[in-house]
Amino acid sequence: MSGVPGVNGAIGVDRVMELRAQILERNAALQRANAAAAAQPTETSPVASFTDAFKDAVTSVNDSQTRAGALSAAYERGETIDIAKVMLARQEASVGFEATLQVRNKLLAAYKDIMSMPV
Repeated sequence: MSGVPGVNGAIGVDRVMELRAQILERNAALQRANAAAAAQPTETSPVASFTDAFKDAVTSVNDSQTRAGALSAAYERGETIDIAKVMLARQEASVGFEATLQVRNKLLAAYKDIMSMPV
């Protein structure tokens, strides 16, 4: 009977060693993937990604203003539209516009500061 626990222990150790090998293999694969990702040049520069983000934000604000205008016009025509929905859409468009305007103002101020720096 003393040989049975040794056999069970050997199976347990083999399984642990198997799991260890799998973990080491996955770790090495992740390190290779991270090294490959770091070695590849990025396709988008920070300027392009900021430009795209700003363009998307302006487009989103424009869409919300268009939707608010359409809801307002529909309400004025007498269509069955809840006034709360109209006011919420108008307020959303207003807040989006104000936020975009503030970002634009900050960008212009930063540009002016950079351009006034002595070289």
